[in-house]
Amino acid sequence: MNRVRPYLIAIALLLALAGAIGGYQYLRFAELAKMDFSPPPVTVDAATASTGEWASHLSSVGTLKAVRGVNLTAETSGQITSISLESGQRVEAGQVLLVLNDEVEQAARKRQLATLELARLIFQRDQRLIGQKSISQSQFDTTRADLARAEAELTETEARIRNKRIQAPFGGMVGIRHVDLGDYVEPGDLIASLQDGTELDVDFTLPARFVPELHPGQPVEIQVDAFPGKSFVAALQALDSAVDAGTRNILLRARLQQHEGLLPGMFATLRLDLGKKETVVLVPESALTYSLQGDTVYVLEDAPGGGLTATARIVKPGETREGRIAIRSGLAAGERVVVSGQNKLFRGVKVLLATTKAP
Repeated sequence: MNRVRPYLIAIALLLALAGAIGGYQYLRFAELAKMDFSPPPVTVDAATASTGEWASHLSSVGTLKAVRGVNLTAETSGQITSISLESGQRVEAGQVLLVLNDEVEQAARKRQLATLELARLIFQRDQRLIGQKSISQSQFDTTRADLARAEAELTETEARIRNKRIQAPFGGMVGIRHVDLGDYVEPGDLIASLQDGTELDVDFTLPARFVPELHPGQPVEIQVDAFPGKSFVAALQALDSAVDAGTRNILLRARLQQHEGLLPGMFATLRLDLGKKETVVLVPESALTYSLQGDTVYVLEDAPGGGLTATARIVKPGETREGRIAIRSGLAAGERVVVSGQNKLFRGVKVLLATTKAP
């Protein structure tokens, strides 16, 4: 019995120690359970979605082109013997710009002039003789045919001579000259660009579904990178007679009513006014974020247990004007959206508002 007692005492002490440790751990975990380990709220800026009336228009891009503009090329080959155009020169309609070597054609013309003169004299003689019935009708017919042949050969040579002279088809500004005196040119070789900048057009395309809303005379606003912040006025002039089967777009042409400083070939962005207004939901442009799921806004909602939380919502955005973007679907007017701090948001996070911006 005396040997057993020490073991009992040791066991009792161990049980007491284990109970003390267990009690301590219980109290510790109980205190930890009372603590709030949720992340702190995120401070964001918000704005309230509003409604507004926007003029309905379509956007596109195009390239400016002169109503009268061509690339000057030669119709025949030859060496340039005379040139009277300079880069950047203003020329008038019909002005001779350069001449190709036409010595062979000029010699042929002299020979054919002599042949024509002889054929004309023989014809006049035979015309008198046929009246006197001194020659046969067949001889007179041959003489008349020789005269017509001589006239045709001279006309052909003179046409070749004219082809050796490059003339301005209309008045305008010459671009950079690509040939010099003595150069040999082939048919189709570029000599220079000639542009009449007094009238400019712009060609662009729009989806064919808008055709019922398009008609000549509609105002078109044009902007180019060379004049940031400035708009030029144009009017829709014509619609193509067929829709492109590959793109399902229709080609349109607008004529600029003001074009000071603009040059053919400039890239342009266009807005065509459809002449009607539509009511849209508007939010600041910074409220829209982009993700793999689609265009997203974070909408403020009441959080369980109080406070606010931000919920990501997929929306369909429209166009942007003056820092505001139209939301076509997915958002209602009066809802509050986050406009800054979206990169700190995640599912279930609580938010605090730093400011609430006016719509």
